[in-house]
Amino acid sequence: MRSRRAATAAIVSLTGLLLASTPAEAIGGGGTNTGSHGGTKDKNIYASATYSRIKVRQVSGPTGGKRGRISSVDVNWKPPACWYEPVFTGEGLKNFVDRTDGNGDVGIHEAWFGKELWTDHYRDGKPETNFDDAFSTAEGYKDYNIGKNGYFWRSVAPDDTDPDSWDCGRIMFWQDAGEIPRIPHAPTPKTLAEYAYNQVQVPDTETELKPSTKSTVNLPTWVWLDQGTFRDIKVRAELPGTGLWAETTAKPVSLHLDPGTEDAETYPASGDCTFKDDGSIGTPYAKGDADRTPPCGIRYLRATSGTPYHLKASVTWKITWVGTGGAEGDLPDGTFETTQDMDVQEIQSVNR
Repeated sequence: MRSRRAATAAIVSLTGLLLASTPAEAIGGGGTNTGSHGGTKDKNIYASATYSRIKVRQVSGPTGGKRGRISSVDVNWKPPACWYEPVFTGEGLKNFVDRTDGNGDVGIHEAWFGKELWTDHYRDGKPETNFDDAFSTAEGYKDYNIGKNGYFWRSVAPDDTDPDSWDCGRIMFWQDAGEIPRIPHAPTPKTLAEYAYNQVQVPDTETELKPSTKSTVNLPTWVWLDQGTFRDIKVRAELPGTGLWAETTAKPVSLHLDPGTEDAETYPASGDCTFKDDGSIGTPYAKGDADRTPPCGIRYLRATSGTPYHLKASVTWKITWVGTGGAEGDLPDGTFETTQDMDVQEIQSVNR
């Protein structure tokens, strides 16, 4: 039975298949479900086109404490909706068909249920139809191409509900080893860099404040970030069986303060505090600084009345990448924001 659908995945338990990958350390990637279906075991990759074999790991930068993923400052930017990647050797595909009795995805939006569908095309040479705009013909194979050096490639989609994922409509096809298919949506170093973009985890924006618990109207609140917490973060993505890799680097460049009310002034006026070479922002408060203007801070002009202001602090990260063959480029800046409550009191005076 063929199943063509907007979003579904056939998940089965498989062991002993060729071209298996191991789970990536630290932050996921290889062997993980890129979509929302099933578990996270490598053995499920082979049945579902929502799994990617891309392996992602952080190679430098802070790893401890609270962390989160950045958001692109370009609201129109998104990572690739789909691409193709190697899944099986010839022997591996035969093992898959025999072990599952032919139940799994042959593309993002097409699943085959029944051994005969697989044997007709991949063993006995029967042509099939690609699930592309032209419904082009996919020529068949003899005995799963066993004995040939290469891989069967299949489409992958991080989100198979994304309309753009329909652009990768070829059913699983053969590519000789050492070659990248010369077709639209074949993977490139930039594909891996953009995939890694969504895997970058940056430290929580925990600012130091003085006063730390309650500010006073018309007196500055000093804001700073200690050095060492915010350092360049480098994430490496590799696609096994292709020789393709990319390293995506996130560099902290500024902290933006939003006081949570129009009745406030920021220092500097833009609210943007830049990072120093040592990775710090602003200057720690020292005794006697109460009446001085901080290099990074806020002055509230009106007291809170039971409901605190919501101070937002967001760090902007500049994103660049390098990859296979000297490829390189920029990706949209990313931000990570945290919010904390700020109580502001009136200046207390004593009359005698």
